[in-house]
Amino acid sequence: MGYAHEYADAVLHRGRVPMEPTDFVPDWPDAPRRGKFYPGVEPYALPDGDGLPDAPAARGLLPAPDERPRADDPAGFTLPLLAAMLKDSYGLTGRRLGIQANSDLSGLPLHTHANWSRGTAGGGGLYPVSIYWASGPSGPLTPGLHYYDVQRHAVQRVLTGDVSARVREALGPGAPEEARRTDQYLILGVKYWQNAFKYNSFSYHVVSTDLGTLVQTWRIWAGARGLATSPVLWFDEPRLNGLLGTPGEEEGVFAVVPLRWDAPAPAPDPAAPALPEGPDPAVRHRDAERSRTVLEFPTLLAMHAATTRDAADRPAPGALAAAAATPVPAGGTRTALPAPRFPDVPVRRALRTRRSSFGRFDAARPVTPAQLSAVLAACAGTTLPSDADPDGTVRQARIYAFVNHVESVEPGAYLYDPGAGELRLVEAGPQGAFLQGTYFLANYNLEQAGAVLVPTVRTTAVLDAVGDRGYRLAAGTAGAVAQTFYVAAAALGLGAGVALGFDNISFIEKLGLGDGDEAPLLIMPLGNERPRPADFRHEIA
Repeated sequence: MGYAHEYADAVLHRGRVPMEPTDFVPDWPDAPRRGKFYPGVEPYALPDGDGLPDAPAARGLLPAPDERPRADDPAGFTLPLLAAMLKDSYGLTGRRLGIQANSDLSGLPLHTHANWSRGTAGGGGLYPVSIYWASGPSGPLTPGLHYYDVQRHAVQRVLTGDVSARVREALGPGAPEEARRTDQYLILGVKYWQNAFKYNSFSYHVVSTDLGTLVQTWRIWAGARGLATSPVLWFDEPRLNGLLGTPGEEEGVFAVVPLRWDAPAPAPDPAAPALPEGPDPAVRHRDAERSRTVLEFPTLLAMHAATTRDAADRPAPGALAAAAATPVPAGGTRTALPAPRFPDVPVRRALRTRRSSFGRFDAARPVTPAQLSAVLAACAGTTLPSDADPDGTVRQARIYAFVNHVESVEPGAYLYDPGAGELRLVEAGPQGAFLQGTYFLANYNLEQAGAVLVPTVRTTAVLDAVGDRGYRLAAGTAGAVAQTFYVAAAALGLGAGVALGFDNISFIEKLGLGDGDEAPLLIMPLGNERPRPADFRHEIA
């Protein structure tokens, strides 16, 4: 049993036993940037993709069998497609100044505290994931390593020269075939301080969730266009850190996403010499840190060490099956839901209207059973493909629903049965007092939500199956479910929110999970919002 088991237990109990340091207070005036800053590195603007034809979000949320991306599909990425995916996922797409109940509202009108919306959800709105593009000869740019500058929707070439073979070697001989056949890779690094300055020891859990939200945005976006993206989570992480010029204790490399390019990568030349002996080239440019004081947290460093110790020891492709979600028991009191379906809302519109509802829920307009069915089905069908489950066939998450105001569904706590499309009753009766009493903050009135969804993952079973590095996969799966939830709600015109600040143990007790290993990792309120809210029209300002 590795250190990640201890950390997972501490995360579950943190509502009752605070994680160290218990007296920590964020120094907001000395907060880091929400992104990296490379002084003197020229940016190259990317196309925004506005002229590209859009695709229905439903294809990425609930794809029909004939719409799912296939491994033998010849379609690939182009520069306009990749640029549009980056813009719609992590780029800045709008200014948020709507009146709401979050604690940061008073500072948002100030430019220095501006809240810029993105298609992807971020834990605490901090967005610590750094996106690097390792581009080889088949790509449209000078081969090298490029950092995605979200503020300017541009790339900065931080290293010139083809390093794709080195990335391929770092992924190892057991990497998926797609990773071995391409010379285009998105490398996802997590700069710990961008999140730890606020969440300290809890930050490792939060950034692992952020990994899942971003990867799932790409899967939804690409899946809507018949493209496939799948992350590689096991690789020689120290080698990639060396290539990026980033100390691992400051920035972990959490995933590599191979890209099938529209132009085929050059075939390997058997007569070509092997890569030269000696150290790899490395990025020499350094991120200029804004914070005057950068703190280290022993728990965070211990989790980084535990999850990188055997980073290249890839689990067998079927290893994750042992951690699959437990099947829903037969019988019980059940409520049937309509077949799930989504309107033909473009995926770009769904991503750009995605937001947290922060106190805007209005119980006067109940959620319909059809709306609840669509969101539940999309969330329950969400998986996070990885080396341990390359095709994403292992369903890791169970979805529970606390129903407050849903037409023709009695209030109560339910378990969703995706195979039958039914809600199985766990506890009858109103749940609003329990939901609000176990939530730590004041930015949501959870009783006003139509329903509150709670995904669970068998975290300890994942760790037992694939080792400590599997913590990124378990928390990342919860993040992927959260992103699906947000996009599904936006496609249906519903309000949504996701929160990590709740008493996990109370939910284990309420749902009767004490004899198992299911861990409730998020609460996700869903419902209609108050009509005609005051907001800021950034696009005409």
